[in-house]
Parts: sequence; structure tokens; C-alpha cells
Amino acid sequence: MVAADPDGGGSIRPAGREAARVADLRSAVRELEAGRPRWAWADARRVYPALLAGGVRLSRCHDVTLTEGLLLAAEGRYGEPRQPAAAYARLHGLPVPEDAHELAEAAQVALFEPAKDGPDVAEADLVTEVLDDQLRRIALTSDPGRFRLLVAAESAGALIAAEMAHDGMPWRQDVHDALLTELLGPRPAHGMRPAKLQALADEVSAAFGHPVNPDSPQQIVKAYKSAGITIPSTRSHVIKQVEHPGTRPLLAYKELARLYSFHGWVWADQWVRDDRFHPEYVVGGVVSGRWATSGGGALQIPKVMRRVVVADEGWTLVVADAAQLEPRVLAAMAGDGGLARAAGEIDLYAALAQAFGGVRDSAKIAMLSAMYGGTSGDAPKLLAVMRQRFPQAYAFVEDAARAGEDGRLVRSWLGRTSPPPSARWRELVSGPEGVRAARDRGRFTRNFVVQATAAEWALTLMAVLRGLLPEPARLVFFQHDEVMVHCPEDLASEVRAAVGQAAEEATRLVFGRTPVRFPMEAVAVACYADAK
Repeated sequence: MVAADPDGGGSIRPAGREAARVADLRSAVRELEAGRPRWAWADARRVYPALLAGGVRLSRCHDVTLTEGLLLAAEGRYGEPRQPAAAYARLHGLPVPEDAHELAEAAQVALFEPAKDGPDVAEADLVTEVLDDQLRRIALTSDPGRFRLLVAAESAGALIAAEMAHDGMPWRQDVHDALLTELLGPRPAHGMRPAKLQALADEVSAAFGHPVNPDSPQQIVKAYKSAGITIPSTRSHVIKQVEHPGTRPLLAYKELARLYSFHGWVWADQWVRDDRFHPEYVVGGVVSGRWATSGGGALQIPKVMRRVVVADEGWTLVVADAAQLEPRVLAAMAGDGGLARAAGEIDLYAALAQAFGGVRDSAKIAMLSAMYGGTSGDAPKLLAVMRQRFPQAYAFVEDAARAGEDGRLVRSWLGRTSPPPSARWRELVSGPEGVRAARDRGRFTRNFVVQATAAEWALTLMAVLRGLLPEPARLVFFQHDEVMVHCPEDLASEVRAAVGQAAEEATRLVFGRTPVRFPMEAVAVACYADAK
């Protein structure tokens, strides 16, 4: 167990021994890391960034906070406070403190100070006791072997997220500024619109015949109404259907305004330093286990901004994504022979097309409808074909949907558990809106079992890949089923091979022996925009 003090010191407690206070935590950890121990700590966000800043990288860890969240959900207690102080309080029948949601607040808690509103106990003792309890509870889960892999993958994700935030994604500031100037005009004075945005705003007002602020949904609705057009919302897909001279400049304005707001100059001032983008990732930030961000928007980089992600001189970007990940996950979980054979091909939908009259798009619609509960258009007809040709896969997601409709919990392949239905849902399901409420939750649980397992496979892939990468290659980006490695050009072939090896190993670890393939097509490019 390791815990950090604000002054650079800390505490290290080997399993079964007393904690030892050290004056220089980084040096002590660096020396012990040579033996590749599994480090346990309260929260990677509190400890690991300081170690990284001192040049210390760890091979593996057990993140107590992330593990507590997984265990609480598995026990039907999703959403209860998950930080070690709360877990310790539950163990001892003490008042359970709320989690500290602000990272800055969490980082201020010193090792031998009581956590705010928490138990008056040294963190070294607290974390050790909670860790022991977690290991006991993991052994009681429905499949401890799979759950241990889930905990290991989630904890590895904590290391990777901290490392990617520390290292940063290559982001050429000069290219970014030039791109913004090209699209928006020169950087405006504070409080003013860029020139091209202002020109589009003027076009919108001229089209309606009076001043209209395109940033105001209320003014947009009112402007269309004055032209005799009623719109239910100001979303772009709604406005696209409206024939009016103001529609074209309004849509153009909305697209550029979003870029200006989310990836403009002010954004760059906050998140880009020395040609590196340093976002803040949140491991397991979505109920399915997918990541989120608490700053920087790394998971929502517009395609046009990929032109800014440029490798250093003499280096390259190796970019890879898993083709049709979720259908392959379904094939592996359900053990459907027909679907598994199709998933043995690079293009799963093309391999399925024969079952759908030779039309690839029909196969894709059927598969996505099965996983997401789609019922519009041709989906019902195509689902009937899928039910007949791939009965085990169809039954797998149908069972998950029925569990959700009944208010029951569902679990991913490794054991991540869905949130229980809310009190509001239970009210709705017993009233006139009951059928709709039940079906909505069924659609959620239907997709949860697939999407959460896909997230587990991706996490396992990254954990394996991280261990295979040659120095000084670094993982610098991850988004659902896509990874990016920044490495010297002469290592590109080795890194591409490592990606393929990691995909195979992740598949074996998660699913055991399966005929399903999870191909990762890796390409080496100088610029992210060239990867697609």
C-alpha cells in the first residue's frame, strides 16, 4: 500500500507488515518498483500524478476507490459513496461520509490527517483494512476469476489515464491557431465574436428581417415562428428540415460556434502546453464502464481538429481501432456459432450479408437493432431474420432486455453491474406510462451487457498493450475502441505488431478460447487526420 503526503514524503506498507514512513516517496517507490509489486492506494488521481512528475512509472496497481464502486454495484448498491473513508465507515458502522467530488479537494487530504467528515484514522491503516475487505468480497462474487480481471483492468485504466494526462497528446499549437484563423478569422478581443461567426450571425438576422441572436434558442424559435414556421427544438437535425433563407447560415453558425466554444483559443490556453494536449480522463465515468473526461473534451475531438494532432519530428502516430467491436463481443458472449463464424472475418457485416439477401446494410441494421432495441423502419423484418438465423445471439440480448423490463440487474461478461431502477422508474412502471418505461429500461439493459463488455475488452487491450510497448513509445489517446501510440518512426512496425498481439491477448483473457476475431487495424501516420 502506498499513500502520499503533500510534502513529497509518504507511507509504504508491504502486505502483512507495518507501514513505514519515508521522506522521499518517489525514490522509495522507484526502488521497490524493480520487483514489479502490485501497488494499492486510495485513488490513483491523488497519488500517481506526483510520482509521474518525478519520473516514476508503475507496472500495476489496485485502485481502492474504483474497486469499491464495482463491488457496490455488484451488491446492488450502485451510487453509494465509494471512497475508502466511506468503505471504512461502513465496515465499522460509522456515519458514511459523502465522496469528495472535486479532485482538488481530494488532493489536499494529507496522509495522517483524517479525511474531511471521515473517520479519524491514518490513511495507511484505513486503506489496508478496506483492501482486505475488498479481497474478501471479490471472492464472494458470482465469478471471482472474471471479477478479478475486471478489477485489474479498471485499475490499469487508472494508471493509463494518469499517464496520458501527464504525457499529453501531440497538439501543434501553431497548426491549431492557423486552422482556427482559417475557419473563424483572427482571434477576437474578449467578449467579441470571430469575424466569420459575426458575418454568419449578420446573415441570419438579415434572412429573418430583424436582429436574431443565433446563440439564443428562444430567439431562434421566435424568429421561425414569426416566419410562420413552428420548430420543436433548435437542434441541427431539426433545423436542417426547415426551408428558409436563414437555415443555411444558422447551421453554419452553429457548427463553427461549437468549434469555437469547445476547441477554440480559450480552450487551448487552458489545456494545451508545449504542443501537448493534457486532458483529465475519468475512468469508468459512464455506467457502462466507458471513460469520460472532467476537462478538455478529449473524447469529442471533431474530425477537423485531427489535422492539429501531428507527431514530433522523427516520430509517428500509430492509430488503431477495433472493427465492429460490439457485434463481435455479442458473438463471443452468446456463443452463437453462426455469428461467431461471421465474426471470424475482418468485415463482420459483409460476412453476415448472405443471411440478409446479400445486403450488407441490412445485416448492419439487424445487428444494431438487436443490440440497441431499434424498432423503426425495416428493423422488425430484419430482426425476424436474425432471430431465425442467429438464435443464441438474439436470445442473449432479449434476456437482458426482459431483465431490465422486470427491474432486475444485469451484468457484463466480467461482472460490471447495471444501476438498479430508480424510484421514479418504479412509479412510472406501475402507472399508465408503465409499458413505455419498462421498454426504455429494457433497451438500456439490452445494450449494457454488450457495451460494458466491449469497454472491458478495450481496457484489457490497453493494459496488455501498455506492457508490450517498447521505450520510449507512449499511449497518448483512447476513445472507446480506438488507441493512439506516439513513438519514434523506427519503432512503428514493432508498435503495430504489439497492437495486434495485445488484441489477441485481450480476447484470450476476457473470453478464453473463442473463434471470434477482434481485428485491430493499426496504421502509422504523421497526422491523426491521415488515419481515416
